[in-house]
Amino acid sequence: MTNKMWGGRFASGPSEIMEEINASISYDKRLYKEDIAGSIAHAEMLAESGILSKTDVKKIIDGLTQIKTEIEKDKFTFSRQLEDIHMNVESRLRELIGDAAGRLHTARSRNDQVATDFKLYVRATVDHFLNQLAALQLALANKAETYADVVMPGYTHLQTAQPVTFGHHLLAYTEMLGRDRSRLSDARKRLNECPLGAAALAGTSFPINRKMTAKALGFDRPTANSLDSVADRDFILEVLSAASISAIHLSRFAEELVIWSSAEFNFVNLSDSFTTGSSIMPQKRNPDAAELIRAKVGRIIGAFNGLSIVMKGLPLAYSKDMQEDKEMAFDALDNYSLALAALTGMVKDLTPNEEKMAASAGGGFSTATDIADWLVRVLGLPFRDAHHVTGSIVALAEKQGLKLHELTLKDMQSIEPKITKAIFDVLSVQNSVKSRKSYGGTAPTEVRKMARKWIKSLEKLPRAE
Repeated sequence: MTNKMWGGRFASGPSEIMEEINASISYDKRLYKEDIAGSIAHAEMLAESGILSKTDVKKIIDGLTQIKTEIEKDKFTFSRQLEDIHMNVESRLRELIGDAAGRLHTARSRNDQVATDFKLYVRATVDHFLNQLAALQLALANKAETYADVVMPGYTHLQTAQPVTFGHHLLAYTEMLGRDRSRLSDARKRLNECPLGAAALAGTSFPINRKMTAKALGFDRPTANSLDSVADRDFILEVLSAASISAIHLSRFAEELVIWSSAEFNFVNLSDSFTTGSSIMPQKRNPDAAELIRAKVGRIIGAFNGLSIVMKGLPLAYSKDMQEDKEMAFDALDNYSLALAALTGMVKDLTPNEEKMAASAGGGFSTATDIADWLVRVLGLPFRDAHHVTGSIVALAEKQGLKLHELTLKDMQSIEPKITKAIFDVLSVQNSVKSRKSYGGTAPTEVRKMARKWIKSLEKLPRAE
């Protein structure tokens, strides 16, 4: 059958294959709230501008409100033949109120309609992400304050480097997530312009008030160019880009949780809520949630790459290619949200094995840098000379199979005669971390200070719905 929404240009309906490739209702039906909100704002503006009668607009709004209720109560039948959410809603509206439904589409097109719907959806999703990121940051900062004194190895190249504190390590991710929130907040500011009223691509000859619809829908302003309004997908590309960077941060922490929870490391205990067992090995506790978080980044970056490829060769203005934006975006945004929720739960539940962390923190000659610093600070050696002396001390300890603090004063004086017994004060991991009091350092006093600063700022944040 002919799709009546297309008008009189077509004498017959699409083939089954065309219907299959053309329909988007299976996934864009999630935009029903945004579509109905946009239609109500558009109808009210048309009435205010004298383009539609207030009688017709009341019928339209009443009908749209009923449709929203039907969808939410799962009493609405979505039709693939009607392609998308816009035409499904309009068709049902015509069934409910008759000819007045056809007047709703005055001075707009599906092109500006879908751009508006999608922006509204992405904006609300970003607000949700901002809440989730803040919740994860708060969980990390609270845990960092609790374990500000717990020492653990700090790594470079995954080799023991210097002792740090567990709280300091957690705050590193708090900082990363803060930048993630900043990127998403910036993206939200840029996307908050309303395309409605740009119509198909050239604007409209009707005397509409685009500022009214923009304000009604919570946008800062209407978009300034009708071609750009319907052709732009920067807003979702930017959000996917920010989500991709953030997902990388989540994945890096998830990888550390996988490593730390292994029997070889045994640095942290993960709760039953975020681990699974084995069907054959009863002793296993698998960090499946962390592994799945680690994997989600592929889908999120994949969506960004996929949409970038869709958009890269499109001339202005709208092309049907752009229908491919939503399915991949919905999947990526859903999975990013899920990863945030899962990691927040894991952080809240995890506990460090303090003794194991502390024992490992002293391995790998991790306080060697403290020796070099002592030689500079106390003996006045140039740092490069102190570095050479320290390297020789480490080589001696390694040769004798000893830890640095197990060397005798005589052993050390055989390399640098001016060394005194005071050097042993810097060889413990606890003294090492306590000495790192520079701004942003790992000293427990600095960790507590920074954790409290984050907690205070995060608890003051407004929570968007």
